[in-house]
This record gives sequence, structure tokens and C-alpha cells, in this order.
Amino acid sequence: MEGAAGPPAAAGLAASAGVLAMGSAASRVLGLGREVVIAALFGATGEVSAFRVASQVPVLLYDFLMGGMLSAALVPVLSQAAQLRDRRSFGHLVSVLATLFGLALALVAVGLTLAAPQIAGLLVGGFRENDPALLDLTIRLIRLTTPVVWLFSMAGLATAVLYALQRFTFPAVATAIYNLGIVIAAPLLARQLGITALVVGVLAGAVAQLAVMVVDLRRAGVTLTVRVEWRGPGGSPALAQIARLYAPIAAGLVVTLFQVGLDRRLASATGGQSIAWMANATTLQQMPLGLISVAISLAALPRLSRYVATGDEAAYRATLARGLRMVLLLMIPAAVLLWTLGEPLTRLLFERGRFVAADTVQVVASLNIYVVGMLFAAIDYPLNFAFYARHNTWLPALVGVVSVGIYVAAALTLVGPLGYRGLVWADTAKQAGHALIMAGLVAHAGGVEWRSLARGLRGLGLAGVVLAAVAWTVSQGVSWAMPPGMLRDLAVLMLAGGGAVVIYGLLLRVSGLPEADALLAAVRRRLRRSAY
Repeated sequence: MEGAAGPPAAAGLAASAGVLAMGSAASRVLGLGREVVIAALFGATGEVSAFRVASQVPVLLYDFLMGGMLSAALVPVLSQAAQLRDRRSFGHLVSVLATLFGLALALVAVGLTLAAPQIAGLLVGGFRENDPALLDLTIRLIRLTTPVVWLFSMAGLATAVLYALQRFTFPAVATAIYNLGIVIAAPLLARQLGITALVVGVLAGAVAQLAVMVVDLRRAGVTLTVRVEWRGPGGSPALAQIARLYAPIAAGLVVTLFQVGLDRRLASATGGQSIAWMANATTLQQMPLGLISVAISLAALPRLSRYVATGDEAAYRATLARGLRMVLLLMIPAAVLLWTLGEPLTRLLFERGRFVAADTVQVVASLNIYVVGMLFAAIDYPLNFAFYARHNTWLPALVGVVSVGIYVAAALTLVGPLGYRGLVWADTAKQAGHALIMAGLVAHAGGVEWRSLARGLRGLGLAGVVLAAVAWTVSQGVSWAMPPGMLRDLAVLMLAGGGAVVIYGLLLRVSGLPEADALLAAVRRRLRRSAY
């Protein structure tokens, strides 16, 4: 069955994922540059923790109002609408959505401004005992970031429309442009504005991101107009379908918001720097997730949705299996390299200015735990999207509630003896629980060919062990031969990381996995084009 969908389908998925991955790579590199700038200018201080919480508030609201809706409801429904409607009626639907969301989001932003003291108290009430000035700073920064809720969410709607039209380039570029905001604004304004310079950067990046999306919508022939049109479920089937699909996701996200709030509250009570350390570690493990798992899953979602619409179950199963194998093929080496080379990487990226060696120790300790959860999160994305494509959002939402229960039990048990690291272990337990339950549900539904996936996983696991051995051995040799410093860290990353990746590539070449062949062929094509 899988062979029927064979190499052309694999190449198509790889090409779409490649576009998203390239944009995500640019975004992640700039995002890493953003973190380097923040660390150098402000270190891992309590002020940075206050900014992290304040900037996370609009992201949490975006995830609740739009992020979950994007993959679970908007992309599947709009993908089918783009296939079945002419461009004019499709544009009409998009305009109705944009008007409704724009008005609702403006009200949310106003409410967020008014409720900033209460939100800060819930999220970082621990600051009240440790450093009351940090609580006041958090309130002020939350108020300054409120427009980001509207900007992020409208950009999310534009992203869903472009994905539905199989247009991936501009959304990928827009994400990268967003990160330029802090990279440019912080060094220019830090002396005059202090930590507020980071908020200016966030606002500037969010405006630029939305502007790029609007440009590509116009290029695609989608003209947005103000259309206030809500006639209830019977009057607009697409709107009703989106609302129906999003309802369980929203319910699950309420529980997730509770978990995030509890995490921030517990972390703030373990010390002013804990949130900053966790954020640095999260940045490093989120990079491969965005580059690999999210890109592949988003590229597969419109295809899965269309296969469901046309009743092509064989192509659906083949695409899901292909996506999972491609995710594992790339995430295993990423996890191994982060685990073996996390310390020199953290030193090289962050340890300068106000970010000191003691901060590196704490960030690496968190990263080593996060890497375990990263592997589970990587396979969780395509498994969730497989249900979204079938317009089944209830099961992923219920599993999300269960996984939050796992987090709460682990966090309350471990935060006492382990401090903030107990919260990192709790997050890892949550990721593992969610992924394992979703895998069991997909297996029960017969949604993927697990035998072929298991065979591929055995080979990838062996290659990962070899990769770890090579990376560790070379890193130890370089560390013994060179004195401590930036040059040694750079040499370790280049020689140990580069050598391990070459060995892994050679092992993939003889593995027989079609995804490995497609990936290596894409790399060769890219290198040939770069040579001319």
C-alpha cells in the first residue's frame, strides 16, 4: 500500500516540508540570535524572567484563540473549501472569518490590559515573596504586549488560509521576520529603555509578520473585506464546522492554560532566575521541533485532510507513516547531539555579557531533561494532526487533559525535592504520556502501518547509538587537546557534531528507507544548485 503512494508522494511531502523547514530554520536561527542578544544584554536575571512571563501571555492567548484552531479546524476546513469552492466564494469565507476574529480579538486585547494585575498575580505570585518589584514589572510589561494578541492571531488566520492554498513560503518567511524585531530593537534601545526594549522588538516583529502574510494573500487572489455575517450554524456550514471542531480543542486548552499557569507560579517560587534558565533550555530543544516535526506535520496536514475528503484511506495511512518516519529520521540525531554537546553549545551561544558560567550549568541541566520529552513531542505532532485531518478533535483534547493531570501530579511531587528541575521532569512526563496515549489510539484505529514503522525505528535507533558514540568520543578528544574557551567549544561542535552527522548520513544511505533516500537526494540537489 505504501509503495503505491511511493516516491512521488514522498518527494511531494519532503518538498512541502522542506519549504517550511527552510523558513523555520531561518526563524530559529534568528530566534537563537534573539536569545543570544537577550542573554548578552540582560543575562538570566529576574527582569528577564518578568519579560518571559509577560511575552508568554499573548502567546498563551494566541494558542487558546487561534493556535489550536489553526491545525485542528481552520486548515482542514479551509483546505476542503479551497478544493470545492471557486476563488471568489473562498475569499468571501475568509473575509467573514477575518472580520469576526478581528473584532473579537480587539475585545480580548482590551480585557487583557485591564486584567494585567490579576494575570500577573496568578502566573508569578511567587515574586511577591521573593522580589515584589518583579511583580510590578511583569504587570507593566503585560500591558505593553497586549496588541501582540491581535497581531499574532490575525497572522495565524492568514497562515491557515495560505496553508489551505498550498502556499508555504511566505508563512515560513514571516515567522523569520518576526524574530528580527528583538534582534534589531534590543541593541539599539536597551540603554534608553532597559528591558522594555524587548517589548518594542516584539511589537515591531509582530507587525512585520502580519504585513508579509497580507501581501501573499493578495498575491494568491484573496482580497479581504469587512463582512459581518453570522447567521448561526445553519447559515454558514464552514463557520459551524470550524466552531464544532474547535470546541473540544478550546476545552482542552483551558486545562493547558491551567497547567502553564501552575508551572509559572511554581517556578517563580523557586527563585527569580528559574524561568529564565528554563526559557533558554526550551529555546534549544524547540529549535529541532520547529525545524523538523512541526514543519513535516504542517506539510502533511492538508494532504491528510484531502485524502480523508476523497476517501483514499491507503494514501492517508501511507502519508502518516511517511511523516512519522521522516520525523524520527531527523529528530533522533538532533536529540542525541543536544544531549552530548549541550554544554559547549550553551556556552558558545549564551555565556557572555551578563550570562555567566553558573547560568550555563543550570541551563544544561534543564536541557538534558527536556531532550527526553522532545522526542515524545516530535512524534506527537503528526499523531495529533492525523486525528485533526479526520475532523476528530475530541480525542486529542481528552488526551491533553489526561497529560495535564500527569504534569500536575509529577510537578507537585517533584518541585519540593528538585526545585525548578522537578518542573522540567513534570513537563517531560506530560509529553511522554500524551504521545504514548496518542500512539495507542492511532494503532487501535489502524491509521498507520506500524510494522514498517517499527522496522525503520530499529535501524534509526542503531544509527542513533553510533551517532552518540562518535559525538562523545570526538568531543572528549577535542576537549583534552585544547584549552578551555570559545575556540574549543566551536571545535567540539564542528568536529564532533559534524563527524557524527556524516557517519549518520552514511548509515542512512545503506538503510533502505525511502525517506532517507528522498532526504539525501534533496540535499544533493540543494548542493548542486548552490554550486552554480
